[in-house]
Amino acid sequence: MRPSTLLPAIALVVAPAAFAGDDTLVSDARAVIQTFKKKDPQIDKFFASAAGYAVFPTIAKGGFVVGGAGGDGVLFVGGHPAGKTSMGQASVGFQLGGQTYSEIIFFENASSLNAFKKGNFALAAQASAVALSAGAAATANYENGVAIFTATKTGLMYEASVGGQKFGYQPFGAKK
Repeated sequence: MRPSTLLPAIALVVAPAAFAGDDTLVSDARAVIQTFKKKDPQIDKFFASAAGYAVFPTIAKGGFVVGGAGGDGVLFVGGHPAGKTSMGQASVGFQLGGQTYSEIIFFENASSLNAFKKGNFALAAQASAVALSAGAAATANYENGVAIFTATKTGLMYEASVGGQKFGYQPFGAKK
């Protein structure tokens, strides 16, 4: 398939997610929380102690030398949805393939949560995420005020690349 015919196909796959309503996004985020808790019950300690957490039900990632990823999520504060968040990532290096995954970012304290809410929050390329598995949360710790957990949904990606994640945030009910 030529690249020029591939782009419209990709747009058709991504477009429905871009127009998902806030209620659907919150529902999907809550389902991801339940999945993470079922897969590793010890993650409850993060839900109980975090100042807040951002849940990204589906992040799509793909690359061929240059790569990118993105997805929408929900910021929860006090266990309640507070706003919509978005994540974008760019990377350069050896990479081939595509995958989708879910991600939860826990904020250790009000300072890290407020930095995220300002909408100019970014995770450096060296930020490490814990791949969700039974018992993984038992040894996980906060680094620089955040703890990140991911769970692969579909796909396969070969990667030795450098990149970082950039986030945006908008409270529910705020004018766009």
